[in-house]
Amino acid sequence: MKKLIGRKSLTFRLTLLFATVSSTVLLLLGLTIGALAERHFEELDKELLDGKLDLIGHTLKKAHTSSDLAGVPEQLEDALVGHPGLAVVVVAPDGSTLFSTPGAQIPASLLAQPRPIVQQSRTAVWQDAQGHPARGLAAEVTTGIPNAPSATIAVSTDLSRHDHFMHPFKMALWSIVVVAALITGVLGWVAARRGLAPLEKMRQSADSITANRLNQRLAVAAIPVELAEVAETLNEMLARLEASFQRLSDFSSDLAHELRTPVSNLLTQTQVTLSKARTEEEYRDVLASNAEEYERLSRTIADMLFLAKADNDLVIPAQEQVNLRTEADSILEFYEALAEENGIQLSIEGQATVSGDRLMLRRAIGNLLSNAFRHTPKGGQLKVRIAKEADGNKIFAVENTGETIPPEHLPRLFDRFYRADPSRRRDAEGAGLGLAITRSILRAHGGDATARSSQGVTVFVLKLPGPKTQRGTLNEKTDTPDSMQLP
Repeated sequence: MKKLIGRKSLTFRLTLLFATVSSTVLLLLGLTIGALAERHFEELDKELLDGKLDLIGHTLKKAHTSSDLAGVPEQLEDALVGHPGLAVVVVAPDGSTLFSTPGAQIPASLLAQPRPIVQQSRTAVWQDAQGHPARGLAAEVTTGIPNAPSATIAVSTDLSRHDHFMHPFKMALWSIVVVAALITGVLGWVAARRGLAPLEKMRQSADSITANRLNQRLAVAAIPVELAEVAETLNEMLARLEASFQRLSDFSSDLAHELRTPVSNLLTQTQVTLSKARTEEEYRDVLASNAEEYERLSRTIADMLFLAKADNDLVIPAQEQVNLRTEADSILEFYEALAEENGIQLSIEGQATVSGDRLMLRRAIGNLLSNAFRHTPKGGQLKVRIAKEADGNKIFAVENTGETIPPEHLPRLFDRFYRADPSRRRDAEGAGLGLAITRSILRAHGGDATARSSQGVTVFVLKLPGPKTQRGTLNEKTDTPDSMQLP
């Protein structure tokens, strides 16, 4: 049953809810109206009975002698003319029935417990021998005869006339309630359909979005406020999907391009080699050349696997104390001969310790320095600066002279296979993934990599969170002063 209800449409649920609420309200309204009508008739009957009790009591009080009391029935017959359904029983002080209307059926229990007229507050309801409902009162009154016991008066009225009115009244009332519930259900369905129309438009718009049309967005201005946040969230999701899809498309295209060149070289060289007989030395040279291409392919594939893991948060760095100055010094030693040959001035200042994976951070620093050396002209300068920011983050900056990178290229320098100058072919040292790997390593450590370039000076900055001791505080022993400023 729950599964069946769970598969119902939102329109059906809203209609059912609206009909249930309105039917409940109408039902309570009908019950209230019926109870008020009953209460009204009860008050009218009590007013009638109280009036007759007062009339009979006043008549008995005017009887000062036994002969006066004997004349009371005749007076009551005259006074009660024109009151159909009214029954009166008067019991004299001596216990005899002084007066009784024809067919009067007053319960003995009511006559046995009369009350003074001033104390009459509630009426009694019963059914006579014929099954007709009746409502009555009984009271004690004193006569005008001195020292005589009180007389008992019982007055009742037939309720059949009320039933004759209430039955068709209730039928009409409940009929109106049922019809009103049906009408409100229909109106609720119409209101739900109209209210959910923007949601249907959103569904139609979303249904038209495909992989080739991810640039479409849902119209937020044309929908209600309650759905605007949902539409905005969906639009943000579509924007993320479009950006991810575009990156994936660019990545696939770039990857195919990068792999096509070495594979084509291998295929061409192999076909040429097989075209005629070669000497053993020639075959050895061809195999050596192929091995170089295979190594390049292997590095590219390994780098792509690393980036794929980084994109899915699968790169989990080890946590150890890493001295950035020590790692930078050891890498710069490798480039000292190249720098001296090209007349490049090397300098390094500052030091800092961070918590992270030493091999991964060394790779990031090495990629940054390798990129800087490739783009530093002869006679240029390359500076490494390590500093600590006021918030405790550690900065590793590499500054080199050379061509200024246009501003539009700076945000994409860390993208895979991206080249600021498409006309330049990549050298054999890499496949254009070094900076992308550097940024992935930094983000895996909770930091980031940025770049800026102006007036012939390019600066790449690695930002890392400071190291933590076992107590969770920064290790200040090897950190540089806060006053050190980056270029």
